[in-house]
Amino acid sequence: MDTTQITELLREGVWVAIKLGGPMLVLSMVVGVLIAIFQAVTQIHEQTLSFILKLIVVVLVCLVGGNWMMATLLDYTRNLFTLMRG
Repeated sequence: MDTTQITELLREGVWVAIKLGGPMLVLSMVVGVLIAIFQAVTQIHEQTLSFILKLIVVVLVCLVGGNWMMATLLDYTRNLFTLMRG
């Protein structure tokens, strides 16, 4: 294995991490901003409201996209082990 293959594997690993974590992070950030706007408008400053809604969004994303996330991670892992074997 030369340095270009290792660099490509690391680049692909970072891309897989971004693909898997990105939807959860973006959606929880959007929910956080919307809740912050709602709290600013209504003068309700309850910390648990934001946390609970973000948690629900992350769980829903995991339930909806979990199969795709697992398939993506398995493909990367199989590719990694195939390259390590041969």
